[in-house]
Amino acid sequence: MRWVRSLSSGEPVEVIGGKAHGLGTLRRLGLAVPAGFVIGADACRAYLRDGRLPGGLAGEVSAAVAGLAAREVSVRSGASVSMPGMMTTVLGLPADPVEPLLDAVAEVFASWHTPRARTYRELNGIPHDLGTAVTIQAMVYGDRDPRSGTGAAFTRDPTTGAAVPFGDVLFGRRGDAVVSGREPALPLGDLAGREPRVWAGLTRAMTRVESHYRDACYLEFTYESGDLWFLQVRPGRFTGAAAVVVAADLADEGVIGRDEALLRVAPEDLRRVARIAGPADVVARGLGACPGVATGRVATSAEAAVRMAAAGPVVLVRPETSPLDLRGMAAAAGIVTARGGPASHAAVVARAMGRPAVVGAAGLVVSAGSVRAGGRAIPEGALVTIDGTSGDVALGEPAVTTELADAHVHRLLGWADEVSGGASDRPGAERLRAAHAVLRQ
Repeated sequence: MRWVRSLSSGEPVEVIGGKAHGLGTLRRLGLAVPAGFVIGADACRAYLRDGRLPGGLAGEVSAAVAGLAAREVSVRSGASVSMPGMMTTVLGLPADPVEPLLDAVAEVFASWHTPRARTYRELNGIPHDLGTAVTIQAMVYGDRDPRSGTGAAFTRDPTTGAAVPFGDVLFGRRGDAVVSGREPALPLGDLAGREPRVWAGLTRAMTRVESHYRDACYLEFTYESGDLWFLQVRPGRFTGAAAVVVAADLADEGVIGRDEALLRVAPEDLRRVARIAGPADVVARGLGACPGVATGRVATSAEAAVRMAAAGPVVLVRPETSPLDLRGMAAAAGIVTARGGPASHAAVVARAMGRPAVVGAAGLVVSAGSVRAGGRAIPEGALVTIDGTSGDVALGEPAVTTELADAHVHRLLGWADEVSGGASDRPGAERLRAAHAVLRQ
Protein backbone atom coordinates (compact mmCIF):
# COMPACT_ATOMS: atom_id res chain seq x y z
CA MET A 1 0.00 0.00 0.00
CA ARG A 2 1.19 3.54 -0.76
CA TRP A 3 1.10 5.72 2.35
CA VAL A 4 2.63 9.01 1.12
CA ARG A 5 0.80 11.26 -1.33
CA SER A 6 1.58 14.49 -3.12
CA LEU A 7 -0.16 17.65 -1.98
CA SER A 8 -1.31 18.01 -5.59
CA SER A 9 -2.70 14.48 -5.83
CA GLY A 10 -6.30 15.67 -5.87
CA GLU A 11 -7.37 12.70 -3.76
CA PRO A 12 -10.53 12.98 -1.63
CA VAL A 13 -10.50 14.83 1.67
CA GLU A 14 -11.30 11.55 3.43
CA VAL A 15 -7.91 10.22 2.26
CA ILE A 16 -5.53 13.18 2.61
CA GLY A 17 -7.39 15.30 5.18
CA GLY A 18 -8.79 18.80 5.03
CA LYS A 19 -5.48 20.62 5.44
CA ALA A 20 -3.71 18.86 2.55
CA HIS A 21 -6.84 19.07 0.40
CA GLY A 22 -6.91 22.84 0.93
CA LEU A 23 -3.19 23.15 0.17
CA GLY A 24 -3.70 21.30 -3.08
CA THR A 25 -6.50 23.73 -3.95
CA LEU A 26 -4.24 26.70 -3.22
CA ARG A 27 -1.59 25.28 -5.54
CA ARG A 28 -4.08 24.76 -8.35
CA LEU A 29 -5.16 28.38 -7.90
CA GLY A 30 -1.57 29.45 -8.51
CA LEU A 31 -0.81 30.49 -4.92
CA ALA A 32 2.51 29.88 -3.17
CA VAL A 33 2.50 26.85 -0.83
CA PRO A 34 5.65 25.49 0.89
CA ALA A 35 6.87 22.22 -0.63
CA GLY A 36 5.54 19.19 1.15
CA PHE A 37 3.68 15.89 1.10
CA VAL A 38 0.93 14.15 3.06
CA ILE A 39 0.67 10.83 4.87
CA GLY A 40 -2.86 9.58 4.40
CA ALA A 41 -5.37 8.87 7.18
CA ASP A 42 -5.16 5.16 6.34
CA ALA A 43 -1.66 5.13 7.87
CA CYS A 44 -3.08 6.63 11.07
CA ARG A 45 -5.79 3.99 11.26
CA ALA A 46 -3.12 1.30 10.83
CA TYR A 47 -1.03 2.87 13.59
CA LEU A 48 -3.98 3.05 15.98
CA ARG A 49 -4.87 -0.57 15.22
CA ASP A 50 -1.36 -2.05 15.47
CA GLY A 51 0.40 0.33 17.86
CA ARG A 52 3.23 1.05 15.41
CA LEU A 53 3.86 2.84 12.13
CA PRO A 54 2.86 0.68 9.15
CA GLY A 55 5.48 -1.22 7.19
CA GLY A 56 6.97 0.70 4.27
CA LEU A 57 6.08 4.13 5.65
CA ALA A 58 9.62 4.91 6.82
CA GLY A 59 11.08 4.36 3.34
CA GLU A 60 8.40 6.46 1.67
CA VAL A 61 8.85 9.32 4.15
CA SER A 62 12.64 9.22 3.76
CA ALA A 63 12.36 9.50 -0.01
CA ALA A 64 9.74 12.26 0.17
CA VAL A 65 11.78 14.33 2.64
CA ALA A 66 14.86 14.06 0.42
CA GLY A 67 12.81 15.59 -2.37
CA LEU A 68 11.91 18.64 -0.28
CA ALA A 69 15.50 19.90 -0.06
CA ALA A 70 14.57 21.52 3.26
CA ARG A 71 16.62 21.69 6.45
CA GLU A 72 13.59 21.93 8.74
CA VAL A 73 9.97 20.83 8.36
CA SER A 74 6.61 21.22 10.07
CA VAL A 75 4.48 18.21 10.99
CA ARG A 76 0.76 19.00 11.23
CA SER A 77 -2.37 16.93 11.70
CA GLY A 78 -5.21 17.20 9.21
CA ALA A 79 -8.37 15.17 9.66
CA SER A 80 -11.12 15.18 7.04
CA VAL A 81 -13.20 17.26 9.50
CA SER A 82 -11.62 20.32 11.10
CA MET A 83 -10.57 19.79 14.74
CA PRO A 84 -8.85 23.11 15.59
CA GLY A 85 -6.00 22.73 18.05
CA MET A 86 -7.07 19.30 19.23
CA MET A 87 -4.05 17.33 17.98
CA THR A 88 -0.28 17.67 18.11
CA THR A 89 1.72 19.98 15.83
CA VAL A 90 5.52 19.92 15.60
CA LEU A 91 7.33 22.92 14.08
CA GLY A 92 10.97 23.38 13.10
CA LEU A 93 12.00 19.64 13.26
CA PRO A 94 16.00 18.75 12.13
CA ALA A 95 14.56 16.83 8.32
CA ASP A 96 17.64 14.69 8.30
CA PRO A 97 17.97 12.21 9.96
CA VAL A 98 14.48 10.89 9.36
CA GLU A 99 14.03 9.02 12.66
CA PRO A 100 12.91 12.07 14.74
CA LEU A 101 10.50 12.94 11.95
CA LEU A 102 8.94 9.47 12.11
CA ASP A 103 8.66 9.85 15.89
CA ALA A 104 6.80 13.13 15.34
CA VAL A 105 4.42 11.45 12.88
CA ALA A 106 3.70 8.74 15.48
CA GLU A 107 3.11 11.48 18.09
CA VAL A 108 0.55 13.18 15.84
CA PHE A 109 -1.19 9.87 15.13
CA ALA A 110 -1.31 9.07 18.87
CA SER A 111 -2.84 12.49 19.63
CA TRP A 112 -5.99 11.35 17.80
CA HIS A 113 -6.97 9.60 21.04
CA THR A 114 -6.09 12.33 23.55
CA PRO A 115 -8.97 13.22 25.90
CA ARG A 116 -9.42 16.67 24.34
CA ALA A 117 -9.61 15.23 20.82
CA ARG A 118 -12.12 12.57 21.87
CA THR A 119 -14.20 15.18 23.68
CA TYR A 120 -14.22 17.46 20.63
CA ARG A 121 -15.37 14.60 18.39
CA GLU A 122 -18.11 13.63 20.81
CA LEU A 123 -19.35 17.22 21.00
CA ASN A 124 -19.39 17.59 17.23
CA GLY A 125 -20.58 14.14 16.18
CA ILE A 126 -17.29 13.19 14.48
CA PRO A 127 -16.69 9.42 14.22
CA HIS A 128 -13.81 8.13 16.33
CA ASP A 129 -12.56 5.78 13.59
CA LEU A 130 -11.67 8.39 10.94
CA GLY A 131 -8.06 8.96 11.95
CA THR A 132 -5.99 11.91 10.81
CA ALA A 133 -3.69 12.55 7.88
CA VAL A 134 -0.34 14.23 8.56
CA THR A 135 1.03 17.03 6.39
CA ILE A 136 4.80 17.55 6.28
CA GLN A 137 6.10 20.77 4.72
CA ALA A 138 9.27 22.78 4.43
CA MET A 139 9.33 25.46 7.12
CA VAL A 140 8.82 29.12 6.29
CA TYR A 141 9.74 31.56 9.02
CA GLY A 142 7.62 34.47 10.14
CA ASP A 143 10.38 35.36 12.59
CA ARG A 144 13.20 35.34 10.02
CA ASP A 145 13.87 39.09 9.93
CA PRO A 146 12.11 42.49 10.14
CA ARG A 147 10.37 41.78 6.80
CA SER A 148 8.75 38.57 8.06
CA GLY A 149 5.50 37.87 9.87
CA THR A 150 2.43 35.68 10.07
CA GLY A 151 -1.32 35.95 10.22
CA ALA A 152 -4.78 34.52 9.76
CA ALA A 153 -7.32 36.16 7.49
CA PHE A 154 -11.01 35.94 6.68
CA THR A 155 -12.14 37.17 3.30
CA ARG A 156 -15.10 38.79 5.08
CA ASP A 157 -15.81 39.87 8.64
CA PRO A 158 -16.90 36.70 10.53
CA THR A 159 -18.95 38.75 13.01
CA THR A 160 -20.91 41.01 10.66
CA GLY A 161 -20.40 39.33 7.27
CA ALA A 162 -19.18 42.62 5.76
CA ALA A 163 -17.15 42.21 2.57
CA VAL A 164 -13.85 43.46 4.03
CA PRO A 165 -10.63 41.55 4.80
CA PHE A 166 -10.54 40.72 8.48
CA GLY A 167 -8.13 38.94 10.81
CA ASP A 168 -4.90 39.06 12.79
CA VAL A 169 -1.26 39.70 11.95
CA LEU A 170 1.93 39.51 13.99
CA PHE A 171 5.21 40.94 12.77
CA GLY A 172 8.35 38.92 13.39
CA ARG A 173 6.48 35.93 14.83
CA ARG A 174 5.59 32.34 13.88
CA GLY A 175 2.08 31.18 13.11
CA ASP A 176 1.50 29.37 16.39
CA ALA A 177 1.64 32.73 18.19
CA VAL A 178 -1.44 33.94 16.28
CA VAL A 179 -3.51 30.81 16.83
CA SER A 180 -2.70 30.48 20.53
CA GLY A 181 -3.73 34.06 21.27
CA ARG A 182 -0.93 34.38 23.83
CA GLU A 183 0.48 37.49 22.13
CA PRO A 184 -1.58 40.58 21.33
CA ALA A 185 -2.19 40.46 17.59
CA LEU A 186 -2.63 43.50 15.38
CA PRO A 187 -5.54 44.10 12.99
CA LEU A 188 -4.94 42.50 9.61
CA GLY A 189 -5.15 45.89 7.88
CA ASP A 190 -1.89 46.97 9.57
CA LEU A 191 -0.14 44.73 7.06
CA ALA A 192 -1.07 47.08 4.21
CA GLY A 193 1.12 49.91 5.44
CA ARG A 194 4.01 47.75 6.60
CA GLU A 195 4.25 45.33 3.66
CA PRO A 196 2.18 46.63 0.74
CA ARG A 197 3.41 43.91 -1.66
CA VAL A 198 2.43 41.17 0.78
CA TRP A 199 -0.94 42.84 1.35
CA ALA A 200 -1.59 43.02 -2.39
CA GLY A 201 -0.79 39.31 -2.75
CA LEU A 202 -3.06 38.44 0.17
CA THR A 203 -6.04 40.37 -1.17
CA ARG A 204 -5.59 38.82 -4.64
CA ALA A 205 -5.56 35.39 -3.00
CA MET A 206 -8.78 36.21 -1.14
CA THR A 207 -10.52 36.93 -4.41
CA ARG A 208 -9.31 33.65 -5.93
CA VAL A 209 -10.32 31.43 -3.02
CA GLU A 210 -13.76 33.04 -2.67
CA SER A 211 -14.35 32.50 -6.36
CA HIS A 212 -13.33 28.84 -6.04
CA TYR A 213 -15.25 28.00 -2.86
CA ARG A 214 -18.18 30.31 -3.65
CA ASP A 215 -18.16 31.32 0.01
CA ALA A 216 -16.34 33.43 2.56
CA CYS A 217 -13.02 31.75 3.39
CA TYR A 218 -10.34 31.51 6.06
CA LEU A 219 -6.62 31.62 5.20
CA GLU A 220 -3.47 31.12 7.25
CA PHE A 221 -0.30 32.69 5.89
CA THR A 222 3.33 33.45 6.67
CA TYR A 223 5.59 35.85 4.84
CA GLU A 224 9.36 35.41 5.00
CA SER A 225 11.65 38.26 3.95
CA GLY A 226 8.77 39.77 1.99
CA ASP A 227 7.71 36.54 0.22
CA LEU A 228 4.12 35.40 0.91
CA TRP A 229 3.27 31.73 1.59
CA PHE A 230 -0.09 30.13 2.32
CA LEU A 231 -0.45 27.39 4.93
CA GLN A 232 -4.18 26.63 5.06
CA VAL A 233 -7.54 27.44 3.49
CA ARG A 234 -11.09 26.42 4.26
CA PRO A 235 -14.61 27.87 4.00
CA GLY A 236 -15.24 30.40 6.78
CA ARG A 237 -18.23 28.61 8.36
CA PHE A 238 -19.88 31.82 9.55
CA THR A 239 -22.85 31.76 11.91
CA GLY A 240 -25.58 34.12 13.05
CA ALA A 241 -26.03 37.47 11.34
CA ALA A 242 -22.75 37.01 9.45
CA ALA A 243 -24.13 33.88 7.76
CA VAL A 244 -27.26 35.79 6.73
CA VAL A 245 -25.28 38.72 5.31
CA VAL A 246 -22.81 36.55 3.38
CA ALA A 247 -25.56 34.37 1.89
CA ALA A 248 -27.53 37.40 0.72
CA ASP A 249 -24.49 39.25 -0.62
CA LEU A 250 -23.17 36.24 -2.55
CA ALA A 251 -26.58 35.83 -4.15
CA ASP A 252 -26.68 39.54 -5.04
CA GLU A 253 -23.21 39.18 -6.57
CA GLY A 254 -24.41 36.26 -8.70
CA VAL A 255 -21.98 33.84 -7.06
CA ILE A 256 -24.78 31.58 -5.77
CA GLY A 257 -28.48 31.35 -6.54
CA ARG A 258 -31.25 32.50 -4.23
CA ASP A 259 -32.28 28.94 -3.45
CA GLU A 260 -28.75 28.13 -2.33
CA ALA A 261 -28.59 31.32 -0.25
CA LEU A 262 -31.65 30.18 1.69
CA LEU A 263 -30.22 26.71 2.16
CA ARG A 264 -27.07 28.20 3.68
CA VAL A 265 -29.01 29.96 6.44
CA ALA A 266 -29.79 27.56 9.28
CA PRO A 267 -32.58 28.23 11.79
CA GLU A 268 -29.85 28.59 14.45
CA ASP A 269 -28.33 31.50 12.53
CA LEU A 270 -31.55 33.48 12.87
CA ARG A 271 -31.60 32.81 16.61
CA ARG A 272 -28.08 34.21 16.99
CA VAL A 273 -28.88 37.73 15.89
CA ALA A 274 -29.58 38.83 19.48
CA ARG A 275 -27.81 42.00 20.68
CA ILE A 276 -27.57 43.86 23.98
CA ALA A 277 -30.06 46.74 23.77
CA GLY A 278 -30.45 49.94 25.73
CA PRO A 279 -28.45 50.96 28.83
CA ALA A 280 -25.96 48.38 30.09
CA ASP A 281 -23.23 48.38 32.73
CA VAL A 282 -20.39 47.57 30.32
CA VAL A 283 -17.18 46.73 32.20
CA ALA A 284 -15.04 45.50 29.28
CA ARG A 285 -15.05 45.60 25.52
CA GLY A 286 -13.20 43.32 23.14
CA LEU A 287 -13.69 41.87 19.67
CA GLY A 288 -16.90 40.05 18.88
CA ALA A 289 -15.76 36.57 17.82
CA CYS A 290 -19.04 34.65 17.51
CA PRO A 291 -22.46 36.35 17.29
CA GLY A 292 -25.20 36.05 19.87
CA VAL A 293 -25.82 37.00 23.49
CA ALA A 294 -25.02 34.82 26.49
CA THR A 295 -25.85 35.48 30.14
CA GLY A 296 -24.35 33.42 32.95
CA ARG A 297 -22.25 33.27 36.10
CA VAL A 298 -18.53 33.99 35.72
CA ALA A 299 -16.29 30.90 35.81
CA THR A 300 -12.55 31.50 35.69
CA SER A 301 -11.42 27.96 34.87
CA ALA A 302 -12.62 25.06 32.77
CA GLU A 303 -13.11 22.98 35.91
CA ALA A 304 -15.25 25.70 37.51
CA ALA A 305 -17.33 26.06 34.33
CA VAL A 306 -18.12 22.35 34.26
CA ARG A 307 -18.98 22.32 37.98
CA MET A 308 -21.07 25.51 37.97
CA ALA A 309 -22.95 24.67 34.76
CA ALA A 310 -24.88 22.00 36.65
CA ALA A 311 -26.70 24.82 38.47
CA GLY A 312 -27.27 27.14 35.52
CA PRO A 313 -25.60 28.98 32.61
CA VAL A 314 -21.98 30.11 32.99
CA VAL A 315 -19.66 32.39 31.05
CA LEU A 316 -16.09 31.09 30.89
CA VAL A 317 -13.59 33.95 31.35
CA ARG A 318 -9.93 33.14 30.66
CA PRO A 319 -6.70 34.99 29.83
CA GLU A 320 -6.72 32.90 26.62
CA THR A 321 -7.95 29.40 25.91
CA SER A 322 -6.13 26.26 24.87
CA PRO A 323 -7.31 22.74 23.99
CA LEU A 324 -7.12 21.98 27.73
CA ASP A 325 -10.11 24.31 28.24
CA LEU A 326 -12.33 22.37 25.85
CA ARG A 327 -14.67 20.82 28.44
CA GLY A 328 -15.19 24.21 30.05
CA MET A 329 -15.89 25.84 26.71
CA ALA A 330 -18.43 23.14 25.91
CA ALA A 331 -20.14 23.59 29.30
CA ALA A 332 -20.29 27.41 29.01
CA ALA A 333 -23.05 29.47 27.46
CA GLY A 334 -20.47 32.03 26.32
CA ILE A 335 -16.71 32.65 26.31
CA VAL A 336 -14.54 35.71 27.05
CA THR A 337 -10.74 36.00 26.77
CA ALA A 338 -8.43 38.83 27.74
CA ARG A 339 -6.05 38.08 24.87
CA GLY A 340 -6.35 36.84 21.31
CA GLY A 341 -7.99 37.91 18.11
CA PRO A 342 -10.59 36.59 15.63
CA ALA A 343 -8.30 33.71 14.61
CA SER A 344 -7.28 32.66 18.14
CA HIS A 345 -8.13 29.26 19.61
CA ALA A 346 -11.02 30.73 21.63
CA ALA A 347 -12.59 32.39 18.58
CA VAL A 348 -12.22 29.41 16.25
CA VAL A 349 -13.58 26.86 18.73
CA ALA A 350 -16.42 29.16 19.85
CA ARG A 351 -17.58 29.53 16.25
CA ALA A 352 -17.38 25.75 15.74
CA MET A 353 -19.50 25.23 18.87
CA GLY A 354 -21.88 28.11 18.19
CA ARG A 355 -21.02 29.83 21.50
CA PRO A 356 -21.22 33.63 21.71
CA ALA A 357 -17.69 34.85 22.34
CA VAL A 358 -15.67 37.99 23.00
CA VAL A 359 -11.87 37.90 22.63
CA GLY A 360 -9.07 40.37 23.31
CA ALA A 361 -11.02 42.27 25.99
CA ALA A 362 -8.64 45.11 26.83
CA GLY A 363 -7.99 45.70 30.52
CA LEU A 364 -9.45 42.35 31.58
CA VAL A 365 -7.29 40.64 34.22
CA VAL A 366 -8.24 37.06 35.05
CA SER A 367 -7.01 35.29 38.18
CA ALA A 368 -8.20 32.24 40.08
CA GLY A 369 -11.66 33.00 41.43
CA SER A 370 -11.99 36.61 40.25
CA VAL A 371 -11.76 39.03 37.35
CA ARG A 372 -10.80 42.70 37.27
CA ALA A 373 -12.33 44.84 34.56
CA GLY A 374 -12.78 48.58 34.27
CA GLY A 375 -11.13 49.06 37.65
CA ARG A 376 -13.72 46.83 39.29
CA ALA A 377 -13.42 43.41 40.91
CA ILE A 378 -15.88 40.80 39.60
CA PRO A 379 -15.96 37.65 41.72
CA GLU A 380 -16.45 34.20 40.30
CA GLY A 381 -20.19 33.55 40.28
CA ALA A 382 -21.16 37.13 39.40
CA LEU A 383 -23.80 37.43 36.67
CA VAL A 384 -22.56 38.86 33.36
CA THR A 385 -23.89 39.20 29.83
CA ILE A 386 -21.70 39.15 26.71
CA ASP A 387 -22.51 40.35 23.19
CA GLY A 388 -20.61 38.31 20.62
CA THR A 389 -21.24 40.90 17.92
CA SER A 390 -20.33 44.20 19.61
CA GLY A 391 -17.73 42.68 21.94
CA ASP A 392 -19.37 44.14 25.06
CA VAL A 393 -19.13 42.47 28.48
CA ALA A 394 -21.76 43.83 30.88
CA LEU A 395 -22.66 43.15 34.49
CA GLY A 396 -26.06 41.68 35.21
CA GLU A 397 -28.71 40.91 32.63
CA PRO A 398 -29.41 43.94 30.43
CA ALA A 399 -32.21 44.09 27.90
CA VAL A 400 -31.65 42.13 24.69
CA THR A 401 -33.15 42.68 21.25
CA THR A 402 -33.70 40.12 18.52
CA GLU A 403 -35.11 42.64 16.07
CA LEU A 404 -34.32 41.56 12.52
CA ALA A 405 -34.71 44.99 10.94
CA ASP A 406 -31.90 44.40 8.46
CA ALA A 407 -31.89 44.75 4.69
CA HIS A 408 -30.19 41.38 4.21
CA VAL A 409 -32.82 39.56 6.26
CA HIS A 410 -35.61 41.26 4.34
CA ARG A 411 -34.06 40.23 1.03
CA LEU A 412 -33.88 36.63 2.19
CA LEU A 413 -37.46 36.89 3.43
CA GLY A 414 -38.61 38.05 0.02
CA TRP A 415 -36.79 35.17 -1.69
CA ALA A 416 -38.28 32.71 0.79
CA ASP A 417 -41.74 34.08 -0.04
CA GLU A 418 -41.07 33.38 -3.72
CA VAL A 419 -40.14 29.74 -3.21
CA SER A 420 -42.33 28.76 -0.26
CA GLY A 421 -45.28 27.93 -2.46
CA GLY A 422 -43.22 25.87 -4.91
CA ALA A 423 -43.89 22.28 -5.82
CA SER A 424 -42.91 19.75 -3.16
CA ASP A 425 -40.68 17.89 -5.60
CA ARG A 426 -38.33 20.82 -6.02
CA PRO A 427 -34.84 19.99 -4.73
CA GLY A 428 -34.56 21.26 -1.17
CA ALA A 429 -38.19 22.40 -1.04
CA GLU A 430 -38.70 21.16 2.52
CA ARG A 431 -35.54 22.92 3.73
CA LEU A 432 -36.57 26.12 1.98
CA ARG A 433 -39.98 26.08 3.67
CA ALA A 434 -38.27 25.57 7.03
CA ALA A 435 -36.02 28.56 6.35
CA HIS A 436 -39.07 30.57 5.38
CA ALA A 437 -40.85 29.71 8.62
CA VAL A 438 -37.90 30.84 10.73
CA LEU A 439 -37.46 34.06 8.77
CA ARG A 440 -41.14 34.82 9.34
CA GLN A 441 -40.92 34.48 13.14
